[in-house]
Amino acid sequence: MQRYEYRVVAAPTRGLKAKGVKTAEARFCHALEEAMNTMAAEGWEYLRAETLPSTERAGLTSTTTKWRNMLIFRRPEASSAVSETVEETLTDEPEVEVLPETTTPETPQDDASQSAGASRMLRDNGVEEVSDVSGVTTSLKQLAETRKTDKSDG
Repeated sequence: MQRYEYRVVAAPTRGLKAKGVKTAEARFCHALEEAMNTMAAEGWEYLRAETLPSTERAGLTSTTTKWRNMLIFRRPEASSAVSETVEETLTDEPEVEVLPETTTPETPQDDASQSAGASRMLRDNGVEEVSDVSGVTTSLKQLAETRKTDKSDG
């Protein structure tokens, strides 16, 4: 995948004088043309122009929003272009990673130790349920019984 680096430059606000350029529009176009040709000479490709808000101070405590015209340029990153050619020469065919087959463990569906509420808890989809649990598993009942006998003994 091609990677780019970007450069944002303020668009010219005033025209440039040049030989044979008489009108204000022509001077402005000449200034814009010079800015774009300078960037192109450095290897930057013109992408688009944007008008963006800029919040600036106005006085001691207030701020104003000014709209700025920006020119956006891009060029391919030098490091990504080199790394892509190296990767292409090293690997002709993509490697396929083979993962071991995973299976879900089977649970007995007709376990007598589970009541309706416990079965509902086991089928939980991960979303919090606000209803009360209507049943208790046998192991929880046994734990409760042992705790009752421990309290009565001590």
